[in-house]
Amino acid sequence: MKGSLFKENFWSSDILSTTGYDNIIQHLNNGRKNCKEFEDFLKERASIEEKYGKDLLNLSRKKPCGQSETNTLKRALEVFKQQVDNVAQSHIHLAQTLREEARKMEEFREKQKLQQKKTELIMDGAHKQKSLQFKKTMDVKKNYEQKCRDKDEAEQAVHRSANVVNQKQQEKLFVKLATSKTAVEDSDKVYMQHINTLDKVREEWQSEHIKACEVFETQECERINFFRNAVWLHVNQLSRQCVTNDDMYEEVRKSLEMCSIERDIEYFVNQRKTGQTPPAPIMYENFYCPQKNAAPPGKPTGSNLARRGPLPVPKSLPDDPDYSLLDNYSLIYQ
Repeated sequence: MKGSLFKENFWSSDILSTTGYDNIIQHLNNGRKNCKEFEDFLKERASIEEKYGKDLLNLSRKKPCGQSETNTLKRALEVFKQQVDNVAQSHIHLAQTLREEARKMEEFREKQKLQQKKTELIMDGAHKQKSLQFKKTMDVKKNYEQKCRDKDEAEQAVHRSANVVNQKQQEKLFVKLATSKTAVEDSDKVYMQHINTLDKVREEWQSEHIKACEVFETQECERINFFRNAVWLHVNQLSRQCVTNDDMYEEVRKSLEMCSIERDIEYFVNQRKTGQTPPAPIMYENFYCPQKNAAPPGKPTGSNLARRGPLPVPKSLPDDPDYSLLDNYSLIYQ
């Protein structure tokens, strides 16, 4: 980077102008404002991270997630909940880190503000002294110029009255001319003294202006470097947070890889099994022809399973059509 950029480029041909200096001050003030904006950004991001971390923590600790699972999947889910808890804690920790970075930015900004204020006080004094001396010099110059005009008028009056005015009047004109010449000489000396003083004041102001430019340029280089590094650090912290989260989630993936479907199925069967024999078919039992040695309901009957026979043909009595006989039973038809 080229050096001495400020002290070579912020001058004005007008001795009373402070435009260049004002531009530098405005730029420095804007720079501190930008730092304050990033500081507020960090604080707001910290609040977001903290809220997210706390919400995630509440979710992890209060919301059930497969709480009735067993064996390997249960262990994987426990790892999952723990790692979500860890991620939440890491975001809360990140919020604290961001607030610390915001505090550092604030300290840097205030430090630069104090440094700038010291230089500004010196420059304000130099500007006031230069302006005051310039005003005095210009007032003395006006007086000197007026004395010169008075002397010129006195000389012209003497020349005009050479052949007209009497000797006594001429003597008065010569006295006035002599007095005006003395006044010119005196005012000239005073004017020269003020010019010399103004030049010394100008040189002092110019020297202070150069020093201020060097101080302000150094400050601005430090500010840009600090700001750049602060943003760089911030995005590194965010990247590190992502890596940390991924590491924690990787533990969940590893735990899920250890989850065995077969083992979990076997575990459930061993823990909750109720028997290996299914229920037997329910037998038909004729109300009128109870079978001998019929198996109780729900019990196996071997190979001789009861089958429903063909419907019996009723026998009608010729003398009584309202009755019919089935073996030894009578059925009444209504």
